[in-house]
Amino acid sequence: MSAASRWGWPISLIRLEGPDSRRFLHGQSSQAIELAEPGCCLATCLISPTARMRGLALACIDASGLDLLVLSGDGAGIRNQLDRVLFPADKVRLGPLQPAVLWQWIGADGPAPGPNRLLPGVDLGSGSEAALWLQRSGEELPASLSALPEQSAEQIEAHRLRCGIPAAPGELNDDTNPFELGLAAWVSLNKGCYVGQETLAKLATYDGVKQQLRHCQSAAPLTAGTSLTTSAGERAGVITSAQGQQGLALVRRSQLDQATLLAGEQPVEITMPLAFVAPPVGAGGQG
Repeated sequence: MSAASRWGWPISLIRLEGPDSRRFLHGQSSQAIELAEPGCCLATCLISPTARMRGLALACIDASGLDLLVLSGDGAGIRNQLDRVLFPADKVRLGPLQPAVLWQWIGADGPAPGPNRLLPGVDLGSGSEAALWLQRSGEELPASLSALPEQSAEQIEAHRLRCGIPAAPGELNDDTNPFELGLAAWVSLNKGCYVGQETLAKLATYDGVKQQLRHCQSAAPLTAGTSLTTSAGERAGVITSAQGQQGLALVRRSQLDQATLLAGEQPVEITMPLAFVAPPVGAGGQG
C-alpha cells in the first residue's frame, strides 16, 4: 500500500439496545463482552455450537447497549440467528440490519478521537494498535480521511491476502474454526459458557488444531480450491483465496514446516500471514 492512503470495508451494523445486550451477546460470541465498559470495542467471532465460523464482528459498547459490526459473514443470517435465540425475558431490542463502512488508513494521523474512532486491539490490516473509523449510513467522512487517496478493490484484496484477514466464503465457512484462522486474540478462554466454548476449550487444552491459515506465493497464477501437496505427493492443504500469484491456504498441521508446497506441478512458497496469531496450547480455561 502507498505511504498515505485509506481503504474502506463495507460491513453490516446490528444495534442491540437494552440492559441485557452485553450479557446476551456474551453468550452468543467468543469474546468476554458482559463486563466490558462503555467505550470498549471488542473483536469477536460468531460461531456455531461446534465452533465453526459464521462471521467476524466488533462489539462496540455504549451506555445503553452495543453496536455489533459484522465485518465478514452473512449479516442477515447472523441477525436472524440472534433473533431466534432471543428470549422474551431478555431485555434486548434487536435493531434492523444497517449498511456501514469501516475505514482504515496508513501514513497519516487520521481523525481525532471520538465515538466513531474505534480501537479493537486486533490487526485488521493496519496493525493491532491501529484505529478504525466507523462511517454510518448517511454520515460524511472526516476531512482528514476524505483527503487521503483511496485504495482500489484490487489493492485492498492484495493487502488482505498478505495480512491473512479471513473472509467468506473461502476462509469463513463450516470447515474452519477461529484458531485455524489465526484469530486467537478474538477468543476468550476464561469467560465461561457460550456457544462453541466446549469445542474451543478442547482445541486449546489438547493442542487439537489440525490446520492453519498460510499465505502462499507462486510464479504462476493461483486458483482457489486447488489442492496442495508435498514433493512426495502427500496431501498438504488447499488454496482458499487467490489473486494472481498470491493467495491464502489452509495447510495441514503435519506440513506446516514446509517452506514450499506444490499446486499441481507448480511450486508455491508458504509463509505465515502478517496478522496471524498462533493457536493457544494448553490454555483451555474455565468452562
